[in-house]
Amino acid sequence: MDDLTTGVPVAIHLETQAVQDGDTANYALDVDGQLVQMGDAFYLRYKEVSDGAAEPIPVTIKLAANGDVVLTRSAENRLRLHFANGKRVQARYRTPMGVLPVETVTPLLQVRLRERPFSGEVNINYDLYAGEQLIGNYKLRLQFTA
Repeated sequence: MDDLTTGVPVAIHLETQAVQDGDTANYALDVDGQLVQMGDAFYLRYKEVSDGAAEPIPVTIKLAANGDVVLTRSAENRLRLHFANGKRVQARYRTPMGVLPVETVTPLLQVRLRERPFSGEVNINYDLYAGEQLIGNYKLRLQFTA
């Protein structure tokens, strides 16, 4: 195992599905990123390039030792989502208008890591709420390989 404190390059494949108001949107991304180990957590970092965005958006996915996953998108609208299996967790969505409190409910959360070659898989099904209002249902499927 290489020293992950300085980070190793990884190939990332990400697929997301969003269902909002009965409409389904699918999104797939293949991107090079970096995996860093800090303490007993792993951080997956990559830049998301989206249509219409002037700059690539830095994204960090923290794989915590307890199995929780925290996703942070550092765009103008900063989004920080915390996923804990079977739990409802408060999250923050910072917009130019202020911080919107949102919550995630995560019925499915699986993280699998393999040693050789170092690779992993993250599967998350989550529902996003603003107060009691359901914003949408989401599925995130991420694979990475060093």
